[in-house]
Amino acid sequence: MSEFKRKSTDGEIEISQPDFTGMVTLRADLANSETIINIERIIGLKLPEKRKLIGDLSHGMAWMSPDELLVFCADPAAMAAQLNAGLSGAFLVADVSHARAVFLLQGDGVREVLAKGAPVDLSPEVFLPDDFRRTRMGQVAVAFWMSGQSPDSFGLICFASVQEFMFDWLVTASKKGSLPHYL
Repeated sequence: MSEFKRKSTDGEIEISQPDFTGMVTLRADLANSETIINIERIIGLKLPEKRKLIGDLSHGMAWMSPDELLVFCADPAAMAAQLNAGLSGAFLVADVSHARAVFLLQGDGVREVLAKGAPVDLSPEVFLPDDFRRTRMGQVAVAFWMSGQSPDSFGLICFASVQEFMFDWLVTASKKGSLPHYL
């Protein structure tokens, strides 16, 4: 298999979709100090702050809500097993790798492409490295983040059931000559 399921370099930005990204969703009492200690021990990262991403797609964790984290990992089955074995109390762990699709967006116009569909202030002074936002792209539920590597590098997650639509939407929104260059 290739590194990417699909890729477009014809527009103002480069859009690629990795073949596979391991993801585990974790719902738990994230205000409980024992739970926090156990999660950080198992995953090997500090809990991210509100609306932040720690790490990357191979080993990272994103804040999804006051009681939910999204864990990025190479082996989601093993991560889910470790979380199930290492946590106590009320919690939910699910491997969502095949239920979600990830897109990597790169280029000078990436903020403007995202701003075409999301009601989020994407100006460089407001949306900073490692910011992570759940929102909508048109009518599609998405989450996106700015990677710490470059101000022109973002990731986006949506449900796998709408990945074809999302890819087509991103390609259309990034057509050459279609960006207003406000951001």
